[in-house]
Amino acid sequence: MPAPFRPKSGRPGGHGQSRFQRREDGPPPHRPGDIDEAVLYGVHPVIEALRNPSRRFRRLLATENALKRLEEEVGTLPLEATLVRPSEIDRLLTPDSVHQGLYLVCDPLPSPSLDTLPDDAVVLALDQITDPHNVGAILRSAAAFGAAAVIVTIRHSPAATGVLAKSASGALEHVPLIAVRNLGDALQDLGKRGFQRIGFDSDGEESFDSIALRRPLVMVMGAEGKGLRQRSRELCDHVARLEVPGAITSLNVSNATAIALYVASRRG
Repeated sequence: MPAPFRPKSGRPGGHGQSRFQRREDGPPPHRPGDIDEAVLYGVHPVIEALRNPSRRFRRLLATENALKRLEEEVGTLPLEATLVRPSEIDRLLTPDSVHQGLYLVCDPLPSPSLDTLPDDAVVLALDQITDPHNVGAILRSAAAFGAAAVIVTIRHSPAATGVLAKSASGALEHVPLIAVRNLGDALQDLGKRGFQRIGFDSDGEESFDSIALRRPLVMVMGAEGKGLRQRSRELCDHVARLEVPGAITSLNVSNATAIALYVASRRG
């Protein structure tokens, strides 16, 4: 039997998430991160945000060429852009940030509640995945396969801004992030609603291929290196492993999530 995958962490996170303020009271509106404003940069994140009627915008910086592209793609912009040189945006971000001449500051998106999930939903739950590159890539896969939402914890999750938004390549505007205080309680509530709960672990008792999938479905992905926490594991109806046939048997958690979403989209 081929060896199962073991998720590994991606690149260390935290870059490009400056220039946000922390809230002192109440749950954050979309974070994961207590952000008071979201910073988006790069062509795809900014274009998709500008097309999103739920966004509230504060400031847009653009180079001349980038502004022309924006107007071609979006048409009439919902706010006035300030023309700048690329170096002016460079100073606002870390050196490795690829902004493509666009820098947008806007309000965080609101976090919907679990009660808003449809009865035939496929959703993801992230058990303290902290790398913004991984969470962004997971959001991108979630958008590609039509997931209804991604559930994250208010703490121990990257902020919905900066690197996460860039890695998501616009998916942040299409897949709601549902921020919960306690993932175990959320899984318990979803179970009461009839959600099939499948956790993923390299030592899972069952092969994912052998499980009869049904909707509504929540797939729980463990943190980089740590895997599922004990309570998350106990609250799952199945703890599954993905089996891969090649010589490289360990997958980044975002890649494993994409495979799980693909299988669910074909069988669910």
